[in-house]
Amino acid sequence: MIQSILDNDLYKLSMQMAVLELFPEANVEYRFINRGGQRFNDDFIKELRNILDVHFPKITLTEEEHKWLKSACPFFKPMYLEYLKNYRFDPSEVIVGLTGNNNLDMRIKGPWHSAILWEVVLMATVSELFFSTMEKSWKDMSFSEGSGEEILLKKYAEKIRSIGKQLDGCGCLFTEFGTRRRRSFRVQDKAVEVLCGLPRFTGTSNVHLARKYGIKPVGTIGHEWIMGNSALMSLRRANFFAFDNWTKVYSGDLGIALSDTFGTDAFFADFDLRLSKLYDGVRHDSGDPFGFTDKVIEHYKLKGIDPMKKLLVFSDSLHAADAIRLKEHCAGRINCSFGIGTSLTNNQEFFRESPPLNIVIKMHSINGIPVVKLSDSCEKETGDRDALRVANYVFGRKGLDE
Repeated sequence: MIQSILDNDLYKLSMQMAVLELFPEANVEYRFINRGGQRFNDDFIKELRNILDVHFPKITLTEEEHKWLKSACPFFKPMYLEYLKNYRFDPSEVIVGLTGNNNLDMRIKGPWHSAILWEVVLMATVSELFFSTMEKSWKDMSFSEGSGEEILLKKYAEKIRSIGKQLDGCGCLFTEFGTRRRRSFRVQDKAVEVLCGLPRFTGTSNVHLARKYGIKPVGTIGHEWIMGNSALMSLRRANFFAFDNWTKVYSGDLGIALSDTFGTDAFFADFDLRLSKLYDGVRHDSGDPFGFTDKVIEHYKLKGIDPMKKLLVFSDSLHAADAIRLKEHCAGRINCSFGIGTSLTNNQEFFRESPPLNIVIKMHSINGIPVVKLSDSCEKETGDRDALRVANYVFGRKGLDE
């Protein structure tokens, strides 16, 4: 189910290098969160445990992959690439079980620089295992030409090609972001394959597939970088320290700032003139994207920066129609691009009565200190209840007793 150590999203590797450089002694805990209604069973847990214990320790960076990373990702420092050559997944860092209502209980504990690579590969494994062992009705979808996986993949390719041409025809620059909740590796592989010929397809977050198809691996920072900095540096000014620390590692490379970890008001308060000029743009991942666009443009103008020299990346559960409307809203005001995930690698319209899992894995604590993600969408808040209450108060979102 995981084809390579590079069968992961680029932002996990980029954050791993930053953690090694700035916070090598930090220890973390991540927790799995199931936002959907699907449930699991003992056989699923047994098979997942077997995959963790038997398959993952065998995954290593090959010499060919090392050479490719060195040329394709020049922002990775030689010392980090040597670390990655010696990296091995440690199954003892992952605890799996069932809750009383047959939900999946999964926790990851270990050094931040080691445990950081588990998130995406675990989510991809959980998703593919679920759709190969528990929810298999989608494999029985019948078509006029017959049935079977090869015909299904052919039909899926037609669906994704149609979506891609729709985006391309409307001038939308877009990237494939769907590793975490893919139906299977083969489905994601097929999606990337058919998109590669489109002029406005800019790459994939999946490093293995970027290498396979000779396209650009895309990614920068995830929420956990800012969440980790909130405990290790400062909660109130977590955004400032997170983005300032990022520049210490990458010196201007990978310059897209993620905006919603503690809400956009907190982000803009810390995104000062220096950071606004240094970063190439910002990424939207929750809340009203149209209102956010207007806020970003206003922010740049107040700083004396031409918004047309910056990039706004949208990545919040996007479908083609969403991207096209947002492209029209941005036209002539700010440059934009789109990171499109689950609708490319686990399209609900195609799989009909077999919806994708709605799952995340989020950092829960670092060095024993609870961390939270507030978001601009309340349903995306994650973390310890008391820590959420304090953080909402610190950022002026709620009263301490609300």
